[in-house]
Amino acid sequence: MADFKDPENGIIIELKDGNVKIDLLPDVAPKHVERMKELARAGKYDGVVFHRVIDGFMAQTGDVANGNKNDSSFNIRMAGTGGSDLGNVPAEFSKVPHARGSIGAARSQNPDSANSQFFINFNDNAFLNGQYTVYGQVIEGMEHVDAITRGEPPAEPDMMISVKVAADV
Repeated sequence: MADFKDPENGIIIELKDGNVKIDLLPDVAPKHVERMKELARAGKYDGVVFHRVIDGFMAQTGDVANGNKNDSSFNIRMAGTGGSDLGNVPAEFSKVPHARGSIGAARSQNPDSANSQFFINFNDNAFLNGQYTVYGQVIEGMEHVDAITRGEPPAEPDMMISVKVAADV
C-alpha cells in the first residue's frame, strides 16, 4: 500500500473498482493544488463523471458545474463545458512531464483558463509537456483508472464516487 508523502497534499478518489491515491505537487503548482483540495473538501467532485476518456491518452473529469451524475439536471452532453464558481487558475507550467498517472489541469485555448477540470494520463504524453500544468501523480490504484469506461462522452460514464484530502480521512 502506497503512503502519501504528505497527507495534506494527498487525494483519494473513490472509483467503482477501488480507490486511487494521488500525491499532489504543491512545490510545482501551488495554486492548482489548493484549488483541487478546496473543491474536494467542499464535496464538489463527488458524483462528477469522466466525460472524456480517450484510450491510450487520458481520462478527463472535474466539471463540477455540469458533470454531477447525482444531480437531477445532469446531462452528459453538457459535461466538460463548465467549471466551478471560483475564478480560473493561472498556468503553472513546469519541467514535470506528463507521464503515465500524472494529473494535468484541463483548460481551453487560453493557458490561464484552468478551473476545476483535470485529466489523468493513461500513457506518457510528452507532447503535452510545457503546455498544460501538471500538479499530481497517481501513487496507487492506476489499474482502477485504466478501467474507466471510454468515450467522448462515454454512453454510460463512470464517476468519482468521492474525492477526499487524505489528511481528512
